[in-house]
Amino acid sequence: MELEAFEIQKEIIEGLLSCTRCNGIYPIINSVPFLVEDLSMFFSIRAKLGGYLLLNVKNKKIKYLIRKSLQQIQKVGDDTTDLEKNWAVTYKKSKPSAFQINTSNIVKKLQHCNFVIEHGCSIGTMSAIAAKYHGKIFGIDKSFFALLEAKKRKISNVDFFLADSLSMPFGTMKFDAVMALNVLELIEPIKLLKTIKLQAQKFVIISDPYDYERGKSSVKVSLDAKSLRSKLKQAGFKIIDGTGKPSFISWKLDVNPRLELNYKVDLILAVVLHQ
Repeated sequence: MELEAFEIQKEIIEGLLSCTRCNGIYPIINSVPFLVEDLSMFFSIRAKLGGYLLLNVKNKKIKYLIRKSLQQIQKVGDDTTDLEKNWAVTYKKSKPSAFQINTSNIVKKLQHCNFVIEHGCSIGTMSAIAAKYHGKIFGIDKSFFALLEAKKRKISNVDFFLADSLSMPFGTMKFDAVMALNVLELIEPIKLLKTIKLQAQKFVIISDPYDYERGKSSVKVSLDAKSLRSKLKQAGFKIIDGTGKPSFISWKLDVNPRLELNYKVDLILAVVLHQ
């Protein structure tokens, strides 16, 4: 990868990453690297975000890249920009719940990990907690507005990236611990487990309320508590005692003054038995 930086403060605010092998170009906007293989496909359900970025970026090369990507959209889907922005606000204003406390306890008790990746990191809550006890943390998510909130934490050993978990944005890099918290309704579970198997060297922390009803956006193959554990075992992981049976841990989200969501989350800790 080659880097062209246009604005630098304590970190790169705007720039371009270029792949010397595939000729791919990846913009850095508001210090968030967009490691997206097909930017036009990404904007096909986020045209409003594309317009927002086009108006707010300063560099002409990045503006040209965004404009070109928007013009190359072949099929426009339902725009998720406002939805992603609203969820970022919800996560930010929600108070810590039993789920977060339980997960934090697992994270801090793990043997020290040099490299940790969190799939679907959102506003970076758990990545920030992991950073207190472990080495370098990589958080990835497809919500730009959530990542903007995550970046505000300004933690020296955490980096956040806009990327698709299934595209393997870090190639063949291995991680001591892989976290995927409450994302099985957003990322195809079977494919995500294959990705986790390739990445994990020691530990896997995975959770979900198994709420798959997402209309047209629903995943094709869903997993419940039993089948998730079975798939993890088939992939070469051992479920740690205490998480072998399904759990129902409270995860509260404050959507607005009149609406509170209370999920019951299943939390699993697994270790790698073999590579």
